[in-house]
This record gives sequence, C-alpha cells and structure tokens, in this order.
Amino acid sequence: MNIVVCIKQVPDTTEIKIDPKTNTLIREGVESIINPFDLYAIEEAVKIKETCGGTVTAISMGPPQTENALREAVSLGVDRIILLSDRKFAGADTWATSLTLAGAIKQLGEVDLIFFGQQAIDGDTAQVGPGVASHLDIEQVCFVSKIIQIKGKELELERLMEDGYDVLSTQIPLALSVVKEINTPRLPSLRGKKNARSVELTVWNANDLALDEKLIGLNGSPTQVVKIFTPQMTKHGEKHEVSAEQAADIIYKRIKELR
Repeated sequence: MNIVVCIKQVPDTTEIKIDPKTNTLIREGVESIINPFDLYAIEEAVKIKETCGGTVTAISMGPPQTENALREAVSLGVDRIILLSDRKFAGADTWATSLTLAGAIKQLGEVDLIFFGQQAIDGDTAQVGPGVASHLDIEQVCFVSKIIQIKGKELELERLMEDGYDVLSTQIPLALSVVKEINTPRLPSLRGKKNARSVELTVWNANDLALDEKLIGLNGSPTQVVKIFTPQMTKHGEKHEVSAEQAADIIYKRIKELR
C-alpha cells in the first residue's frame, strides 16, 4: 500500500513572529515543531503500513529547516521524506498550499491513502486536507476517529461528530483528516533515530512540480491577510445583591437593552 502523510512544521507557540510587510508568519530562524495533530496522522499511517504492508512517504512544504520535522517523522516510522522548498511557495494560503501538495503527490504516481492532521495549530483552518483531495479529485473523509477495517480497496471508518460518531464505508484512493482520538502517537525508536540521520531527503522546487507560478505562493493565494492588530480589552461590570428571581429579571432587561 502506498501511503502519504502530509505534515507541517509550525512555530512553537511562544515564538510566533509576523512579517509586517506581508502579514504572514516568519518561519525562517524560528524554533519550530511538528504540528501536534500531524503526529496522529503519522502514527495511523505507520500502523496501516505495519498491518497491510507498503511504504509511508511524508511530504512537507516549507523552508530548508523543515527537514528537521521530516527527519523526526522518519524516527516515528516513515520510510521516505520529501521537502517542497522554494521561495515561490512562500506566503501561500490554504488553496495555494493544497495545490502545491497535490502537485507533489501526483509526482508519486498511484497513491492509496493520504493522511492529514485535523488542522494546523498556527492557522486552525482545517482546509488543506480537503483542498488536496479536491485538487486530486479523490474521496475525502474528515474528523476520522477510527479505521475499523480495510478489505482490499474498501475501508470502514468512524467519523467524530458533535453528538457521537458516524460509521462510513468508502474506497481507496482516499484522503483522511484524523483527530487525536484515533490513536496514541509512539515515541521515536532507537532504530528510527538512526534511520532519520541516514535516510535520503528529496527536495522539490516549483520547477520540479511544473506548477504555474501564478497559482502558487503569495501570488497564487486568493485570500490574503490585509491587517493584523491586537484587540483592545475592556472590562465593564455591575454588582447587584438581589435574589435569583431579581437577578434573572435584571439580566433579561439588560440583554433587551443591548439587543
């Protein structure tokens, strides 16, 4: 089985910096980690490889330092790593990012399963997984909390919902965005750490993917951040020493006044 897991290196939450000119995150030279949700995607991909056979390829788009995240993925059981790195990719929104990742996956030939974490902690949009599936024109399932079974090209899944879960049947090829309830990520093994140092890193740029430069990076992003500001925090309070019935009446009248 040919499995791909798309991961993202995100700034440590204490080290977030914004480029004042482009209003995008500065990633170069900033302490970074693997997006925590992507660890669950890596674990599920490796578990399926161990059960069904095949290989797991991790792909990430970012600056050269993203290699660290990819090598960490190898220590967790990933077989092959691909870095998409080019200044032309910089500033990409979720649409342009999805297009770039889809272009890389197409280079791999026939792919059975593509795993994503639920969302990235720096953007919280949860749009890249569905975006890649759309660009590849394949089925997708989001918020996957359990893979019940795989029989040939058929999968039975549980999808987490607000009031429980759905049980779905679908087919390969398939893109899946997983939630943290799906598993417990393993720790790096000694063998994995050794492999992480020696495995070959494949680096692809915009030319390698043969993508239209007008559709990638900041230039190809339909959505752009126009302004960033810190909201002013104001506090107003009132104190009333009354009965519960009187308190309810006061709250009701105040809500009515505020419409």
